[in-house]
Amino acid sequence: MRTLLHSFLFLHLFGCLLLAQDYPKAQISNGLIGAELMLPDAHSGSYRGTRFDWSGIISSLQFEGHEYFGRWYEHHDPKIHDAITGPVEEFRTDDKGLGYDEAKTGGTFVRIGVGTVRKPEEKAYRAYDTYEVVDPGKWTIHKYKDRIEFTQRLKSDLGYAYVYRKTVRLVEGKPELLLEHSLKNTGKKVIETTQYNHNFFVIDHESVGPDIVVKFAFTPVATRGFSGRAEIHGPQIVFPKPLVGKNGVFSELTGSANDVRDYDFRVENMKTGAGVHFTSDQPLLKVNFWAISTVAAAEPYIQLRIEPGKESRWTIRYDFYTLPRGQ
Repeated sequence: MRTLLHSFLFLHLFGCLLLAQDYPKAQISNGLIGAELMLPDAHSGSYRGTRFDWSGIISSLQFEGHEYFGRWYEHHDPKIHDAITGPVEEFRTDDKGLGYDEAKTGGTFVRIGVGTVRKPEEKAYRAYDTYEVVDPGKWTIHKYKDRIEFTQRLKSDLGYAYVYRKTVRLVEGKPELLLEHSLKNTGKKVIETTQYNHNFFVIDHESVGPDIVVKFAFTPVATRGFSGRAEIHGPQIVFPKPLVGKNGVFSELTGSANDVRDYDFRVENMKTGAGVHFTSDQPLLKVNFWAISTVAAAEPYIQLRIEPGKESRWTIRYDFYTLPRGQ
């Protein structure tokens, strides 16, 4: 029986690996960090949902023998809204998409980093469902040894149009990753949107519990209770016991200022001795906190307002480091 079980598990894993190989991807390295990225493709990409930006999906990032990203969910389907890995990002206008409120049933609206999507008959926007993609825009991808440059050009009949660029860059000689963004408004309407990064860290694939610590530059205050599953100790969130399954925590956190100095976070795995420090050159609008047994995530937001013909640029920096195990 054990032999049959092992054979089944091997075949299942082998099948999953073969499936993963069908998706377009690329590798980058700076000699210190090695990373694998899944590439956007409207027909064969590993992620074709309409929640998150299709570019910059990191399926693996390794430094000093530690893994920082990877699969944290049970079932992979390219159309599931969060079947995605790495420091994924989303743009939201009034917690929806550009032009959603103006669009009629059967009409379209815009999801930046995804494309133009169709609005079905519905009472309200469904953030966790996948809409029909009418036009994914035109994606251009340039691959180099230490970076990948993504560009999406989109025009719509709604007055919204843009050129969105994201470069995933490994810094020469340093254990650092940069997400360099630019968004140029080439349409007739103002682009007003928030943008946040979900930061799906799965450091060394360890379960979230007492060995995981999330640190802040300010003392966070949860707007929802954590039901004893997490605790705020000064400028950090800790877990008194392992989280089980999907019985996790979620809350918006107050206590920060609308200041670039508060866009400053760390996630550390005290058991394996691996950590990451992430900052931005933009003021922090707000931050949410979410964790389940497989991932603990601080989700920082920024605010963007781009007039027609203008362009916004912003960068997120990730510094990877090690610390004594069990400290």
